[in-house]
Amino acid sequence: MKGIVKALGLVFGDIGTSPIYTLTVVFFLLKPTESNILGVLSLIVWTMTILVSLQYTWLAMSLSIRGEGGTIVLREALLSLLKPGKRTAIVTILTFIGVSLLMGDGVITPAISIMSAVEGSVLIPGLEDISGTTIMLIAMLIAVVLFSFQSRGTEKVAFAFGPIMCVWFIALAIIGIVSIYEAPVVLNAINPYYGVKFLHDNGWQGFIVLSEVILCATGGEALFADMGHLGAKPIRNAWGGVFIVLVLHYLGQGAFLLAHPEAKNVLFEMVFHYSRYLYVPFLLLSILATVIASQAMISGMFSIIYQAITTRIMPMFKVDYTSVERKSQIYISSVNWALLAAVLFIMLVFQESSRLAAAYGLAVTGDMTITGILMTFILYYKKKPSLAFLALFITGVDLLYFSANMTKIPHGGYWSLILASLPFIIILIYTRGQRRLYKVMSFTPFDEFIRQFNGIYSRSHQIEGTALFLIRDIKNIPSYITQTMFSHGIIYEDNIFLSIVNRSDPFGITGFYREDIASGIRSFEIQAGYMELIIAEDIIRQAGIDERAIYYGLEDISAKNPVWKIFSLIKRVVPAFIKFYEFPSWKLHGVITKVTM
Repeated sequence: MKGIVKALGLVFGDIGTSPIYTLTVVFFLLKPTESNILGVLSLIVWTMTILVSLQYTWLAMSLSIRGEGGTIVLREALLSLLKPGKRTAIVTILTFIGVSLLMGDGVITPAISIMSAVEGSVLIPGLEDISGTTIMLIAMLIAVVLFSFQSRGTEKVAFAFGPIMCVWFIALAIIGIVSIYEAPVVLNAINPYYGVKFLHDNGWQGFIVLSEVILCATGGEALFADMGHLGAKPIRNAWGGVFIVLVLHYLGQGAFLLAHPEAKNVLFEMVFHYSRYLYVPFLLLSILATVIASQAMISGMFSIIYQAITTRIMPMFKVDYTSVERKSQIYISSVNWALLAAVLFIMLVFQESSRLAAAYGLAVTGDMTITGILMTFILYYKKKPSLAFLALFITGVDLLYFSANMTKIPHGGYWSLILASLPFIIILIYTRGQRRLYKVMSFTPFDEFIRQFNGIYSRSHQIEGTALFLIRDIKNIPSYITQTMFSHGIIYEDNIFLSIVNRSDPFGITGFYREDIASGIRSFEIQAGYMELIIAEDIIRQAGIDERAIYYGLEDISAKNPVWKIFSLIKRVVPAFIKFYEFPSWKLHGVITKVTM
């Protein structure tokens, strides 16, 4: 039960607050006739069933690796089944696009969630004339407070927010049931026939409506991305109850629309109609719930970027670990404040949630489609034809929604693409830059290095003790080592080349000596799963190593090409890789090498 409450607080805020704006936005486009209402409700019910229940909480979560979810994890699972070649390159590009789209969605979700709730204040007596600017400023202030709270850690956030979301879902269920009682005809919408009939009867307009119906499922991708914070079981268990509550509530909103077709802000007018005395408490509850909705996406963003760092597709931002129980509960300061700046900017650009809805959905459905494609191929290569066929069907549904959302591009949807393009460009420049940098680095062949070292070691005075030299590949000795030993004459009695190797599996750490290289040089290797936090000092102490100094290389990059100039800037502003391996800081010596790209 404790896990379910935490799941409600951490991952269900986004999808749980979608009733605030989904039907309101849909019926900006449609007349609230009985056939339209039943058709839209049917589409909502079956969209949540197919895209959230089947795609994410069942199929995608079953493909997680040691409890971690997200597009990057699916990429790793698929690459392990493929041979190197064009297919792996296509999978990698698809993953980059999916991750970037989800990051773009991470900006829009907090903005639309908070603004839509604050806009409900206009129904409070005395606040009818509150200006749009005031509403926007209140929403921006709430966003600042929320992002300022992130450094406390997702575990504490979930513990604080879980009970609030329990109250929120209970309130949604009660409101929905009361409203359904007045117009039980809406229960027919559970039949998918009404959704199919709506699309058939409305043609192009019905297709456009799909771009707003998808708002009911936004947050489904966050359930998968947030797996690492809580695990699959509490999320799946919680979704069972949340799904029932959301279905009841959406049906209730439909019943209210049947009786009050003039309603513009459906949820808040519905609550105001049934109980004016409870309206203000409900409004405050909805604002808290939208803050929690933003939290779900922020936590998912931290998870995704952490996975991108550990798989070396993004720069190594500083990561703080906020829980002793689950190492995947993290806080990334630079990402947190960059995301806040982007959210505030989007609020200033759009100013109203109804306008923002025009940009919302494109990134979500794009990421859902890529998730569906990756799932289909994973299940195909794992020889599970029935599940692969189901995943293919789900991908078709994803594509339908994605194509409908493409129509939003001229009306503000281009902002989704702009927001997603920024991380995509960073990922491309960083991954290509790393490969280019390795090619232009000056390396000494192993045999030549050993010949020079043996000659110098035998006739020079050695420094007493042990020194560690970080190295990627023993076959090619980086110039910082030859510079330190041969140019500066820094040779210790015992020199250990230390390499850190990321394995293809996510977990497990081992440290061991390899064969001795020469008299005075040994080789030690740390192998770690790509999701592991490496505390190198503990590993080398267990191996009996007590070094006096640790040397590592740094690159001073100069470039004329604008792309490599950006790469050089990225390398300068992000922390050096050495800070991620928990070496004793007072023993570290960085040796700078000039590199021209």
